Amino acid sequence: MSNTNFGPYRIRKWYLQIEDTLATETGEPADGEPLRKIVIAAALHNPYAGRFERDLSAYVEPSGMLGEEFGRRVIEAAGGQPLESYGKACVVGTDGEYEHGNALLTTIFAEPIRAALGGGKAWVPSTGKRGGPGTVIDIPLAHKDALYVRSHYDSVTALFGDAPNRDEVLIAFAFATRGRLHARLGGIAASEIEGKDGLC
Repeated sequence: MSNTNFGPYRIRKWYLQIEDTLATETGEPADGEPLRKIVIAAALHNPYAGRFERDLSAYVEPSGMLGEEFGRRVIEAAGGQPLESYGKACVVGTDGEYEHGNALLTTIFAEPIRAALGGGKAWVPSTGKRGGPGTVIDIPLAHKDALYVRSHYDSVTALFGDAPNRDEVLIAFAFATRGRLHARLGGIAASEIEGKDGLC
């Protein structure tokens, strides 16, 4: 890859989105601390744009270094607040394949982010699509240690006005400081997590 600026990758832009929810949609004040959602994203050049490549390992294998930077950035953005849930997504520019985005969202990428959060036993919910600048993506969220914590099933909507270009991949990781405000649909509570298997 030519003109790389981050290991083997060429990153054009980093993004940070933060939203704080202080009340429900009907105006009921938060039951405790406000819900903060954070999205960290990066627009990267896609070296496979416009062609088929069977072996994507050159994109996948070094992605841990991307994860380390995502982890550093989210801890900085959280400002000392604990992060309880997470999710990831990609938007692939129209000259690329959806698979090119997924190549940057594997466990290799996610493990350093889990480490930055102090661990995360649950798999990271994921989604993605192809599109151009301004494409809206809904990133799923779930509790980082136990998927059966129903109060933390959520999502965050993000869009990036100038990405991805046709020959780019935009990767995003989302985080939340707590579950939904006034969650009341049952399931195990975050305080009841056993932490055995990432489910409960």
